Amino acid sequence: MSDTVETRIANGTGIITLNRPKALNSLSLDMVRALTDALLAWRDEPAVAAVLIRSSSEKALCAGGDIRFFHQVGQLPPQGGSALLEDFFTEEYALNHLIHFYPKPYIALMDGVVMGGGMGISQGGPECALRIVTERTKMAMPEVNIGMFPDVGGSHFLSHAPGRLGWYLGLTGATIGAADALYVGLADVFVPSAQLPALDALLASTPGADVPAAIRAFAAPFAGQAGSSELQAQRDLIDRCFGAASVADTMAALERETDPFAHKALGAMRQRSPLMMCVTAELLVRGASLGVADCLRLERALVRRTFEHGEILEGVRALVIDKDNAPRWNPPALAQVTPGMVADFFAPVWPAHAHPLRHLD
Repeated sequence: MSDTVETRIANGTGIITLNRPKALNSLSLDMVRALTDALLAWRDEPAVAAVLIRSSSEKALCAGGDIRFFHQVGQLPPQGGSALLEDFFTEEYALNHLIHFYPKPYIALMDGVVMGGGMGISQGGPECALRIVTERTKMAMPEVNIGMFPDVGGSHFLSHAPGRLGWYLGLTGATIGAADALYVGLADVFVPSAQLPALDALLASTPGADVPAAIRAFAAPFAGQAGSSELQAQRDLIDRCFGAASVADTMAALERETDPFAHKALGAMRQRSPLMMCVTAELLVRGASLGVADCLRLERALVRRTFEHGEILEGVRALVIDKDNAPRWNPPALAQVTPGMVADFFAPVWPAHAHPLRHLD
């Protein structure tokens, strides 16, 4: 147990509580390691029949990776700390893989902000996942806003979302709530926040092996309270515009629409990194035909290319460090992004036998 990742076993359920509230539980390398240690310890532990991850704060389960850390060490030589950046992404993606294929029920209480790396520690695979959202849930994969791409398995879970919804979420970085999360397939059940104390009481009184079924039964009466899904209402528009052949074609299609939803999406894309939107589009195309392990290996190589290029360092500078909200993207315009620039991001970094995630299967 650490100060920022608290663990305990209660009635057969291993409970992980993220406790870095001032940073909205942004993941540090130490937190990634603590989470991995707990899940590995409980994987074959007979006293643990299910795992629940939650936050000590109602504001966020996890807002993502610690991007201030990325900016700080991403500009340093290995002796200055940049090797820790390599460690962070390798170990974070290995943790995402561990969660996706966890052999026991993995329950994520996605209350408050759940973005980027927070999605990576919430999106268990179909055999283990039970993802709970509330009316406070604010979910997003906003990486293109800081000059990166949707990682932590986003190339898999976004590309496998219905229709072109994953492309919409990845290219705009839009934030969605509970109803949309349920519609997209990134959440399973809705529980009003006022009912969370009752849910806690249920968890305390229910043996771990029975917890998933008990939660589903508990949540069933609230299924109609999540509200209506805007993405469902806009599904035809999203599939039509984001099914275009390129990012430029998508933006042109949005410009032709009269619905304010399209104009909002277009406005968001005009602020994003042109290069990283194009990289993201290619990533989702590739991810749609890959398994989870290969998606994570692909993302791991892309991380190296992204920091080599420097787009993420500029994005974090503009939005988090200097807060001028005026990133100097390179290149600055979508028309200046060439196929060769995008292809460079997908050039292998390591031979297959030396890839840091080569052991994932």
